[in-house]
Amino acid sequence: MTTTPPVEATETDCPLRPFPTADAPPTEVGIGDVHEASGVLEGVAHRTPIATCSALDAMVGCRVLLKCENLQRVGAFKFRGAYNALAALSDDERARGVLTYSSGNHAQGIALAGRLLGVRTVIVMPSDAPRLKLEATRATIGETGEVVVYERERITREALGAELAEREGLTIIPPYDHPKVIAGQGTAGLELFEDAEEAPEAMYVCVGGGGLLSGCAIAAKAVAPGCKVVGVEPEEGADARASFETGRLHTVANPDTIADGARTPYLGRWTFPLVRQHVDRMMTVADAELLAMMRFVFERMKMVVEPSGVLGLAGALRDAREGRLEGVRTVGVLLSGGNVDLERFCALTSGASE
Repeated sequence: MTTTPPVEATETDCPLRPFPTADAPPTEVGIGDVHEASGVLEGVAHRTPIATCSALDAMVGCRVLLKCENLQRVGAFKFRGAYNALAALSDDERARGVLTYSSGNHAQGIALAGRLLGVRTVIVMPSDAPRLKLEATRATIGETGEVVVYERERITREALGAELAEREGLTIIPPYDHPKVIAGQGTAGLELFEDAEEAPEAMYVCVGGGGLLSGCAIAAKAVAPGCKVVGVEPEEGADARASFETGRLHTVANPDTIADGARTPYLGRWTFPLVRQHVDRMMTVADAELLAMMRFVFERMKMVVEPSGVLGLAGALRDAREGRLEGVRTVGVLLSGGNVDLERFCALTSGASE
């Protein structure tokens, strides 16, 4: 595979200006927002289970608690943030409808949330989005909206989305860089701590644009300040790690990784400062490690998890092998999603080994 190294971002690279600027400071998101989102989602989102596996515990060297967001509605944590954001719309915004852009999981989350709340949704998706996610979004959206497919080579999703939103008066709900989305995603981390018999001393969370990582880190630091929060992204798309470590926003273009849910080009205006404030460390893992974890979870725990969904688990296992978890008794891991085509899942895992 060809690696695209991170480069320093500029306003040209980031058309939506996702990084903090003096004239557009980010809105703070705190534990109160996460608790509020929890109330909004009660009885709507699944309170997903925590799964354990003795073989996994032996591999990592401590108790591992897997928060199974692959079993969430639409098959991913994204439903939490999508519903929380749409539920907060004004009457006028609901009447006009919303627009989002996504390669799959957020698209499905917005589609379902729109259907449940009676809000028209327009969803911009790339033509090369995973077939399962594209078809599921079209099936979920029903008559409450439409899916607009675009070619990555011709236009960016942000540019097309802005054009459509302005023309039709739609409110844009981005995939991760939105305070209500971040707070909604944080409820997954909050539930992990509320339902665990023993609070995790370390928590591993996948990172693409940083919505899930930001929200879960906010929850972790509020209820268990000593917990070390680790963000995990693919080696081929290490923009978040570079941004975290340098304090300056970095970006990558279409990273060559199987983790399609983590191909976002950069952290956002809200997520970048939140990650810097609440996360302890960032790390990367190779695609081969993701394949091994997908196969392990399927064979030993009888669950299907997509490549992006096992980023956190692969990170925990690498840290265990490198001695970073010595003395740790309990680790929490977010399994973020399970939306992967059967044919692709079989092709990916057929050659993977534990």
